[in-house]
Amino acid sequence: MSLPLSGHHVALLWGGLSSERDVSLSSGKECGAALERLGAKVSYVDAGRDLAQVLTALKPDVVFNALHGEWGEDGCVQGILETLAIPYSHSGVLASALAMDKDKSKAVMAAAGVVVPGGGLFNRHVAAASHVMATPYVIKPNAEGSSVGVFIVAEGANQPPQELIDPSWTFGEEVMVEPYIRGRELAVAVMDGKALTVTDILPVSGFYDYAAKYAEGGSKHVLPAEIPAHAYEKALEMAERAHAALGCRGVTRSDLRYDDINDILVLLEVNTQPGMTPTSLVPEQAALKGVEFDSLVLWITEDAYARGSAGGVASVSEAPGESAR
Repeated sequence: MSLPLSGHHVALLWGGLSSERDVSLSSGKECGAALERLGAKVSYVDAGRDLAQVLTALKPDVVFNALHGEWGEDGCVQGILETLAIPYSHSGVLASALAMDKDKSKAVMAAAGVVVPGGGLFNRHVAAASHVMATPYVIKPNAEGSSVGVFIVAEGANQPPQELIDPSWTFGEEVMVEPYIRGRELAVAVMDGKALTVTDILPVSGFYDYAAKYAEGGSKHVLPAEIPAHAYEKALEMAERAHAALGCRGVTRSDLRYDDINDILVLLEVNTQPGMTPTSLVPEQAALKGVEFDSLVLWITEDAYARGSAGGVASVSEAPGESAR
């Protein structure tokens, strides 16, 4: 009996140039192993500036993009893959670029009826000089993920975080400043336009930071989330609406905050290439719906094939290896 991806050559992009390189390496390791179990020939590509030349030489049938953050998730790599006419996983150029830019994505989602936090963009030096809004509030890079460079400025804090003007700061000149919304950290995976479930994330440290996301035991995941039914359904609906408004494809993960005292639910951002590590949220939600990890990786790969050489919209239904490319 042949395996689902027997005879197919998959280039797996991992590592890369962003601050989320280590997470990508972990995601890539898991996804690459699954692709091999599914029968694919896997070429592991640590995506650098020579990516176009490397892929031209490899001639893969399809690309599985396991990159996270800048360069791999922000439309840049997607543009290269479009130019090379290689089918690839996850969202296309526009959706990837939009979702990575927190300010612009919030505007698009709000226009589509998704409730998002207030706030806005500030130069990091301005944000470090004095409070630009009443405490408590959150400061985060405008174009990073995985809670990298995020600060919660507590109520009554004397000054903003001075790390913003540290010479080692590498997260851009503009930062997003938003009111801090107390309550629960929620996540909703959307697969093929349909929300799976809601996860309630309980970080051990009190804040769902980088360590809480990726360290073993860094957080506890409760799924389905034990929240009121109306909030649960609203979270699913908002994630689907955000996914569609940004033009996303394949699998995404929306991050939300729920103030369960004042019954306020807001969507913070959409991740177009969510983590696929052993502690990641999307594989857990898929498993709850009966889609085990290898089946999830297979679906993502088949979804890439179905779009042929276009990362934006599927125009025909194709089985793996039947791309019109």
